[in-house]
Amino acid sequence: MSYSFENVKVLVIGDVMLDRYWWGTVNRISPEAPVPVVSLDDTTMACGGAGNVGANIAGLGAEAWLVGITGDDAEAALLPPAISSAGIARHHLIPIRGRRTTLKNRIVAHNQQMIRLDQETSTEITSAEAEPIAELVCRLIEEAHIVVLSDYAKGFLTPAFTENVIAHAVSKGKTVLVDPKGSDYSKYRGATILTPNQREAADACGLDPGSENVADLSAERLVRELELEALLITQGEMGMTLYERGVDPVSLKASARKVYNVTGAGDTAIATMAVALGSGLTFLESAQLANTTAGLVIENVGTTAITLDMLHSRDGAGYTQVGR
Repeated sequence: MSYSFENVKVLVIGDVMLDRYWWGTVNRISPEAPVPVVSLDDTTMACGGAGNVGANIAGLGAEAWLVGITGDDAEAALLPPAISSAGIARHHLIPIRGRRTTLKNRIVAHNQQMIRLDQETSTEITSAEAEPIAELVCRLIEEAHIVVLSDYAKGFLTPAFTENVIAHAVSKGKTVLVDPKGSDYSKYRGATILTPNQREAADACGLDPGSENVADLSAERLVRELELEALLITQGEMGMTLYERGVDPVSLKASARKVYNVTGAGDTAIATMAVALGSGLTFLESAQLANTTAGLVIENVGTTAITLDMLHSRDGAGYTQVGR
């Protein structure tokens, strides 16, 4: 099938981070300690978190706009080139004094991640820091078709900021998708759809993630209490389940043929939902497409954004759809 999302404009607001990969090979154990010695072959960088959501939106041919914060450090300067190379059309990165840019360093040898080294500041931004960003976001919402909040609990999407953004977007008739974090989802009330994984949904409801029917119980409560139109719970190798208000749940089996790395699969899922809904597909059609794209990216090593070429290469996947 062929797809066209080129006329869909998606505004992504959230925690932007830098994914840096050190690729190498292992041929011996260190004489200093019982650890492998990695011989470095290559270094690559990609935008992660909300940046990866934007990269997936751009990869699908839609127009991605990105708003996030950085630290006032050297790593902040590495993000714009990574964002531009991902095809994100417009980005606004606001440096916050005293913060550290979120950075994830991964060492990978023979297609296996060996260790990850992180740096970040996760304290919440102040109301004074949030105010000018909120004004910028409100202006961008006027032009966008779809709004995505990508929350990685790094201190940007504070309750007050998030509530204000959702309220403004809804008042303008925009569809709002949220990839949530934390145990208190009240700040997301009024959004159109949330895309937590099963453990996150259970935690938000105070339920045991391993209990019977936990996805159904979590979904019923979250849709009702947060006044959502729908909820998409991702379930790893089991696939995902779509819950629409007033409609029976639909379970979608995982489509991955082989799994190398689940990093970024949630980003791909919400990005696909965003562009699909923006082009006029239903919740179910969008979820089916998201299930396909998430399955494709976990077949790759490292942070990988979906592309239309990857999607078109999967036999029997998707719907023919012209853009908005």
